[in-house]
Amino acid sequence: MSKIKIVTDSTSYMDQDFIQQHNITVVPLSVHFENKVTEEGFVGEFQTFFDRLATSQDFPSTSQPPVGAFVKVYEEILNEDVEIIVLTISSKLSGTYSSAHTAGQFVDKNKISIIDSESTASNLKAFVQIALEMADQGYSRKEIVERIETQKKRSGICLTVDTLEYLKRGGRLSNTGAFFANLLNIRPVIALVDGKLEGIAKVRGKKKAIDKMINEIPESAFKISICHIFAEEEAFETKNMISTRFPEAEISIDPLGPVVGAHLGPQALGICYLY
Repeated sequence: MSKIKIVTDSTSYMDQDFIQQHNITVVPLSVHFENKVTEEGFVGEFQTFFDRLATSQDFPSTSQPPVGAFVKVYEEILNEDVEIIVLTISSKLSGTYSSAHTAGQFVDKNKISIIDSESTASNLKAFVQIALEMADQGYSRKEIVERIETQKKRSGICLTVDTLEYLKRGGRLSNTGAFFANLLNIRPVIALVDGKLEGIAKVRGKKKAIDKMINEIPESAFKISICHIFAEEEAFETKNMISTRFPEAEISIDPLGPVVGAHLGPQALGICYLY
């Protein structure tokens, strides 16, 4: 077993079998919704949240793990005389990195490396997989960190939505803007740029939005994931289109959970890639 332990947060959206098999520690973000605070949970547990989101008058907010949650995790791992690599959601999307970093000041920080992935979802999961593989192969913590810091600069995420309702409810779009955009069937294409979400295009119809996202994938992409919120059929269709254009790439389909998905809504679709 590797002497390096990988810690990440719940927005990596890995299934529990993979987490247990590779002895990964996941520190969850929380969702505040309908007067309740719950941990985000794992893949396979998101249906109830999105069903409620579709009918509720309330709109969720999210929060990073408390510093104490990371301190507890660090202390437990360091007691086993194991080094730690922490990979978190982009610091421009959440305060999770800040919590993880602050927690490191309360333990032996010389045995911990904390990486701001400047990403989330399938790309964060991919970085975890890279770290696991390198740790198993005997690479040092420093070598693993250097590889991920390099790779994260060669990654990207594009997203689009089925309806503008959730962007409007989350305060990312005005009521008037949402009304006219829906009237004209306008769909935004949103990209993760330097760790934060930015609109890069507006097109008419979701199909054109997906085409635009596929066109954003660099020719050298070697790992591609179609992320979705209960849009399995579209995800498989998109995978087939991508497979034709990128026959050598490793292509997967991954669900998105409440923290990332609340502002996008059901049927949202995204493409994550490394190149």
